[in-house]
Amino acid sequence: MAQAIDTIQERLWRRGVLFRTIRDYFFLEEVVEVDTPILSQFGNPDPALLNFVTTYHGPGEYYRAPFYLITSPEYHMKRLLAQGLGSCYYLGKVFRDGELSGRHNPEFTMLEWYRLGYDLEKLMEEVILLTKILTDLPLEVERVTYREAFLTYLQIDPFTATLDELEAILASNKIDLTFTLRDRDEALDLIVSHLIEPRFNPHKLTLLYHYPASQASLSKIVEVDGQLVGKRFELYWKGLELANGYEELTHAEEQRKRFEAENKKRVACGMPAVPIDELLLESLDQLPFCSGVALGVDRLLMAIEQTKEIEMVIPFGWEDA
Repeated sequence: MAQAIDTIQERLWRRGVLFRTIRDYFFLEEVVEVDTPILSQFGNPDPALLNFVTTYHGPGEYYRAPFYLITSPEYHMKRLLAQGLGSCYYLGKVFRDGELSGRHNPEFTMLEWYRLGYDLEKLMEEVILLTKILTDLPLEVERVTYREAFLTYLQIDPFTATLDELEAILASNKIDLTFTLRDRDEALDLIVSHLIEPRFNPHKLTLLYHYPASQASLSKIVEVDGQLVGKRFELYWKGLELANGYEELTHAEEQRKRFEAENKKRVACGMPAVPIDELLLESLDQLPFCSGVALGVDRLLMAIEQTKEIEMVIPFGWEDA
């Protein structure tokens, strides 16, 4: 007998059940749901991310000012945390220009949450727990440091390898280098996405952690085995990157330096600099000790449904919006 075709009602029912399960989990944990703006006067300076930009035409001082669709609710959530909100989560839309493929939609659903008093390790445990609840599977877990992954799969130390050595690895594995790599981090990112991620066991939850300090983003930096690393992790399952988490930096001046460095990288590669979020920086020194993580809900559904097309788990694809 032929298998019945999965209907749009069945697919979206399962999506709704996942949303309900997420909200039930955090309700029982007494983690408050927050609703942040999706338009902001500040952009995200990360050179790997592009904001959609629109213009305000109403009254007031912001007439004709640019506003940016958020790539993450992170900056607003941290301002709430600094005001004393406590552990919180966001489940809703975010937007990233220039990202469209089988696993990317420019508009997608993100689950982001912050836990007061959690270090990186405790947050990783919660990510594992919640993922097991949402998948309803007894998944095995593998934890590997960034350095261990490079040494295991490529016999090279990512903290000491030169750009020439990294380029040689990419070339020997026939990775397209028709463009010029800007720096070591760009080469490292290509190696992770093309040569390391595909070797993770797709049936296990893999946590890759302790990234180089140059890739710390908004996380704290600590010394481990003589190298400075960002207290950051990423979660992989079924060949998909699902989540990115940090033990959060709480030092405004250090964060300003990172934002300024990111804007310089943007300009160097022909992208416009974006306004730095001064409201976040005004709050960051009051941010309590916490860790936070962003999880791509649509990607998690792709892994659960075992589909390679993001359009199969969302109500409308990009071309149907």
